[in-house]
Amino acid sequence: MSIKKRMLLPALALALTTALSGCAQGGSTGEAGTKVINIYQGKVEISDQLQEMKQLYEESHPGVTLNIQSVGGGTDYAASLKSRFSAGAKPDIFTISGFQERDLWLEYLEDLSDQPWVANMDQVSKDPMSADGKLYGFPLNYEGYGFLYNKDIFKKAGVTEIPKTLSQLEKAAQKIEKAGYTPFVNAYAEWWVLGNHNVNVPFARQKDPEAFMQALDDGNADIVNNEVFDGWLDLLDLTLKYGGANPLTTDYNTQMSTFANGEAAMTQQGNWVQPTLDGINPDLNVGMMPMPISENAGENDKLFVGVPTYWVINKDSPVKEEAKELLDWMAGTPEGQQFLTEKFQFIPAFTNIEADPEDMGPLGTDLTTYIDEGKALNWYFQQLPIGTPQDYANLMQSYIAGRDTREQLQENLQASYDNLKVR
Repeated sequence: MSIKKRMLLPALALALTTALSGCAQGGSTGEAGTKVINIYQGKVEISDQLQEMKQLYEESHPGVTLNIQSVGGGTDYAASLKSRFSAGAKPDIFTISGFQERDLWLEYLEDLSDQPWVANMDQVSKDPMSADGKLYGFPLNYEGYGFLYNKDIFKKAGVTEIPKTLSQLEKAAQKIEKAGYTPFVNAYAEWWVLGNHNVNVPFARQKDPEAFMQALDDGNADIVNNEVFDGWLDLLDLTLKYGGANPLTTDYNTQMSTFANGEAAMTQQGNWVQPTLDGINPDLNVGMMPMPISENAGENDKLFVGVPTYWVINKDSPVKEEAKELLDWMAGTPEGQQFLTEKFQFIPAFTNIEADPEDMGPLGTDLTTYIDEGKALNWYFQQLPIGTPQDYANLMQSYIAGRDTREQLQENLQASYDNLKVR
């Protein structure tokens, strides 16, 4: 199944010491004049596949070496990237998200507007990385998230339909618990699980998300008395009530192994974890379902979809032309496209690249179905004030730990937004 031209949306980890020592300032010339492209990227789930791509690319491009470093998972990629630039170890290619991060890094970015692959981008993928009529990023893929669920556990527990309301979700959790399984494994040690993806739910579920955020900026809306935020916290409480022990010490790796090995029935993640799950348990019968926050099944029956990261080029890189050639190879050749779809199991962000269910895996297939049926909401966490997701994650972790009440959490979320808003 292809989502070509059908996007209808609005706009492990390496130790930092190793990472910083492994990459000098920008590109360099290696042995016998070899050009070295230093790539610093935050998707640890494709780190092995990127090494495979490196080998193939270097074989077909003699004189070019790719030095790829993947930082993420339990490490704050954004913070590590800032540290790298501060230390003078600026990569040639690095990854950022759109909107606020685009503005944060704009002074370092090469204009890519004239690149061949731009003609095959959907407008929705252009907007987050466009400024002053110029395009600055290569969209790696479309991604989406919700709750992943183990279909075999659901069947054993007698859960015959996907829960689409909060009450249905609680009944399903009770059945799963009665069948001897942990309903949820919650990786709430990871700030991005909470501060990016979980927090996005109440923003995306507003009647008009952008108008709501503007009203927050103007002081004409608040989180404390917002019905959608109340429902979102009901969902958070439910995952804690029926979740495994120690959610604040459960990291990404533990989450993936617990879920993939059939020790928990549900977990909050996205289609990007398909390669990781396949590596742990290739026979896992997995699907993706919504994250309900109310009793309105129609409103709940949606997943959250966006462009997670863009590959950008350091405008001062001495090998920026070689870096551009790499991006063109990825989007414009059968070999490069095979990595984007089959190897990475991505939903492509280019209209000239198609992917089928065998390439994407069951999570990508479920996600594509939701997209094709118009049941997708955008990622609004990328438009939050810089620092808000990280701050929100800290506040949520304090609530999860029992240090704050629900009312205090809501008040703290509002205060954080007020302190960090810059628009």
